[in-house]
Amino acid sequence: MKRQAYQPILITDASRSQDDQLTSRQKRYVLMMGIRVACLVVGAVLVGVKAPLLWLWLPLLGLGMVLIPWLAVLLANDRPPKEEHRLANKLHPRHRDETPPMSLTAEERPHKIIDVEP
Repeated sequence: MKRQAYQPILITDASRSQDDQLTSRQKRYVLMMGIRVACLVVGAVLVGVKAPLLWLWLPLLGLGMVLIPWLAVLLANDRPPKEEHRLANKLHPRHRDETPPMSLTAEERPHKIIDVEP
């Protein structure tokens, strides 16, 4: 009788928890909004010191101050793609055996021993 191979469940196959996803999205949002504040401060400093090429820097910083909040909100509300929609799974599909882990044949399963006294 052929015994089925043991198939461990890998922790790397598990998706990230909701709390981990939320925490990473919050950190990304705060980082992007910090970059926006830095754009505002740098723009104010450049105007104050009358820097050369001010006509180039101010529109770039203004564009950053307008686009970064929009991108931050989009990325903060975004969740990772589901497994069946991930590009990595479409390029390199995993072939899994559908048998449950550590499945035993009928002969290998433990049997209850009933002790009957007369």
